Amino acid sequence: MRDRLQKLYGSTFGPAACGAVLYWAALPPLNLWPLAWIAPAWWILLARRQELSGRRPYLVLWAVGLCFWLAAYHFVRLPHPATSFGWIALAAYLGCYLPLFVALTRVAVHRAGVPLIAAAPVIWTGLELARAHLITGITMGALGHTQYRWIDLIQVSDLGGAYAVCFVMVFAAACLARMLPCDDRPSEWWPLLPAAAVLAIALVYGHFRMAAAAAPSPTIRVALIQGSIDAEFKSDPEKATLTQQHYEELTRRAVQRWNDLDLIVWPETMVRFPLFDGDSSNARPPTWWKESPEEFRERLPRVIEESRGYIADLALQMDVPMLLGVETVFHGENGDKYFNSAVLASPDGKLSERYDKMHRVLFGEYVPLTNWFPAIQGWTPLPVSLTAGTRAVAVDIRGVRLGPSICFETVLPHVIRRQIVSLRAEGREPDVLVNLTNDGWFRGSSELDMHLVCGVFRAVESRKPMLIAANTGFSAWIDADGRIVEQGPRRDTAIILATVGPDRRGSVYLDHGDVFAGVCLLACAGFGGWGLWTRRRTSAARPKHRAGTGSQTGL
Repeated sequence: MRDRLQKLYGSTFGPAACGAVLYWAALPPLNLWPLAWIAPAWWILLARRQELSGRRPYLVLWAVGLCFWLAAYHFVRLPHPATSFGWIALAAYLGCYLPLFVALTRVAVHRAGVPLIAAAPVIWTGLELARAHLITGITMGALGHTQYRWIDLIQVSDLGGAYAVCFVMVFAAACLARMLPCDDRPSEWWPLLPAAAVLAIALVYGHFRMAAAAAPSPTIRVALIQGSIDAEFKSDPEKATLTQQHYEELTRRAVQRWNDLDLIVWPETMVRFPLFDGDSSNARPPTWWKESPEEFRERLPRVIEESRGYIADLALQMDVPMLLGVETVFHGENGDKYFNSAVLASPDGKLSERYDKMHRVLFGEYVPLTNWFPAIQGWTPLPVSLTAGTRAVAVDIRGVRLGPSICFETVLPHVIRRQIVSLRAEGREPDVLVNLTNDGWFRGSSELDMHLVCGVFRAVESRKPMLIAANTGFSAWIDADGRIVEQGPRRDTAIILATVGPDRRGSVYLDHGDVFAGVCLLACAGFGGWGLWTRRRTSAARPKHRAGTGSQTGL
């Protein structure tokens, strides 16, 4: 048994698989968060070795990465049988990051002479930033997200985003890997000192940042309505009516329970009847329209007014302003456009603000190239592709500004930051962030946990409270320190009352963005270029042999 364990330890697969299992166990549903500090050490150990064992070590690393992401993102297969193909494709892409991390760290350590404890966290952080941008980006399940309940630690997110937490963790893991025996070198204890120092600095910073918080003023009372209706791709008018009634009943309960509400928030697209908009002077009829274009343009203003009146009537009935998730259909001269929107309805019957989702989910909300090849849309379960919104919106409720976002926009730090900064430039920076989401696609899986954690980090990065209204969960009130003050249940109904207002603390991340992670990404590019150049130079320096002249012919 000892010989087998030593052989496994010396292989490429053994440490790679051990790191993957520990990382997965640190994520939901197990949430064994201390394991996340150990998991990267096994991968960093591979980067420390002089040589990787096996004939195809990087293929082994990719296969381990593939299996890890298949397990971590298993929920991608749940919305529809066709999304299983996207699940496999996404895992195959994300699986590339493990061999890339090991390869770049090896270049930095063995060719550029960078200390292991410096190279590993820099490269990990740079690759996390790349993952947040490439192929529309995704950060759910990031290493730092496992620590979302360690409130003191995650305060460094207002310096360098959630990437700063990842940096601290991988620095500690690199120190651990530096302590382990490797290539006949004995274990060492000195790396404990820098690991402890960096962790202590992060915790002291977090303590003082939280101590600087003051009570918000002014404040508003917001009711977050969480219904529990599983989402489906197929259109079912009867289910749409039942869903609408379900949310109206929950809202009446909220109004009866609290008679001094300032705002009610529904999740994404829970108004099950669309809001129509358009230009009646030159709108092109949709393909299903059977009458003349003139008759369509003549009827369009009435349809628009009726849809607006229906939505405004919800706020009129409750006598409270309502921020509602709704699908908007715009009829214009170039045909129909569909938007995923958040609309503010006032008790006086007006729709004063509308935010259209700016960052769409690839293959979840749009299919690329459908503008040129419309037939592609029919090959997918998506009935239509959504159009991206073009501007951020601030909703003013009794002197407190709220910045709405929709669904997976909170998954990406730069998306939320960009919206806040653009509104700041207009003199309308939001005081509170609010996210409308429908996670009913994922059947109560660990996606709910991962999505909620993203909201925690967006709150700390921007130093603004985050409110989440989520169909099937998790709705939540998160304060500007990242504490989950109140959270809804999994796949059940809830009404959350949040009292929120401005937090006067500033944020380096909000002011300067991804400068820290960007420098790390530039370092990754530099090490990648250095590795290619030195490899090419080494290959050119090898002596050339004629066929059959010696044993080095096959090197």
